[in-house]
Amino acid sequence: MNKFTFTESTDAESGEPRLEFPCAYPIKVIGVGNQNLRQCVIDIMRVHAGDIDETQITERESSEGRFVSVTVVITATGKPQLDTIFTELKATGLVKMVL
Repeated sequence: MNKFTFTESTDAESGEPRLEFPCAYPIKVIGVGNQNLRQCVIDIMRVHAGDIDETQITERESSEGRFVSVTVVITATGKPQLDTIFTELKATGLVKMVL
């Protein structure tokens, strides 16, 4: 089972807990309800995180059906990887928010 791994220490500058890489990391993408969103998200994740286990992907439609959230748990290898994924997802034009 995938788990988050945190170090016991905190970042000296920000005081926030640091992630210990590699770790399981969920990325939630919110976009306009669109058939292409899920596939677009998965394609970008696969480029930067390798093969994605289908059981680690969840999709949820908003109550009015205007928006869809797609959450994918990847194995994060570092901040540069996460920054690249976030940037590419936002650049698609389909994505409203990445968490």
